Amino acid sequence: MPASTSSESTLPQRLQKSVSGSFHKTALLQKRVRELIKGAAPLIETRERNPIKIAFLEMERGLIELIPEEERPLI
Repeated sequence: MPASTSSESTLPQRLQKSVSGSFHKTALLQKRVRELIKGAAPLIETRERNPIKIAFLEMERGLIELIPEEERPLI
């Protein structure tokens, strides 16, 4: 196995990026599915009725993104 160069990320860095990316996608899908279930209109034209499939299609096309909620005071 060839030695890695300094321009390549380390294994922990690659794992962190991969894991945080999958958690981000999961959170994005969960939030959008909830919106669709509550009656939000799909952002794409489709005959699909399954909110999970609709949200996935929207994410694949880059139509949705996860924006962190504002931090609220604990008091």
